[in-house]
Amino acid sequence: MFKKLFGKEKKETVSEVVLMSPMTGNVVSLEEVPDPVFSQKMMGDGVAFSPSEGKVVAPADAKVLNVFPTQHAIGLETAGGLEVLIHVGLDTVNMKGEGFDVHVAEGDQVKKGDLLLTYSLELVQEKAASTITPMIISNGDMVKQLDKHENVPAAAGETPVMTVKL
Repeated sequence: MFKKLFGKEKKETVSEVVLMSPMTGNVVSLEEVPDPVFSQKMMGDGVAFSPSEGKVVAPADAKVLNVFPTQHAIGLETAGGLEVLIHVGLDTVNMKGEGFDVHVAEGDQVKKGDLLLTYSLELVQEKAASTITPMIISNGDMVKQLDKHENVPAAAGETPVMTVKL
């Protein structure tokens, strides 16, 4: 109806976003991440993962906002405008993309579980400070309530790890 009257669709209002695990492994508390930028929530709140394989999938239906030039991090925007950063490993920026293969581009629409990037877990273990992978909500000012599911095993695209009320 709005589209016919005004030539554009009305954006749907979303009050809750459930984020699934972007990787297979164990969910750990952000406070346990051995990097103060993440553990002290300087970039935002969230959870982290100790991965068991080198694959990252979309935690929800989203738009790819940015892919870092070094391919170690991806920014997403879910319905309702929630911004999520997935940062593979710690100090992986120094790897300059070595061992990373991104499967999406900025502007792409992805569905929950879609493959975002693959990487060599062994190379990250060898060359980076840690394989721990934070998933951060970078625009936390819009979050009314955040429920985290930590210290549990997670399957990529299947295990809910954060429920965010907007």
